Amino acid sequence: MLQNYHIRTAGRSQLVDITPQVCAAVRAAGVTGGVAVVYCPHTTAGITVNEGADPAVSRDILMRLDELYPWEHSLYRHGEGNSAAHLKASAVGASQVIPVADGELLLGTWQAIYFCEFDGPRERTFQVKVLSD
Repeated sequence: MLQNYHIRTAGRSQLVDITPQVCAAVRAAGVTGGVAVVYCPHTTAGITVNEGADPAVSRDILMRLDELYPWEHSLYRHGEGNSAAHLKASAVGASQVIPVADGELLLGTWQAIYFCEFDGPRERTFQVKVLSD
């Protein structure tokens, strides 16, 4: 079962907690064991799993990505001016696979699933495919 989700991001760079939507997709699929694949079909956004309890972690991740991939660089050649967003999306990755057991995502105590916006604000989509054992 493939679930499509739409979100509106609010800033140029933002981590949006999509854990509730992924949990809902698992419940809707009725799968007790398997995996949930979370996929981002955009070249300037991605998906990650990281700390969900302390918002400072998201801030720190975005800060370091900005330091590693600054918006302005004399050697960038991409005509749209968003090379940094493409680099950040490649570094983070387009998908995550999360195990499912007893009908629940097997996330660690502090983990959350994030949609990573690097070229917003925008209307975005992501997909969740739940596969049974």
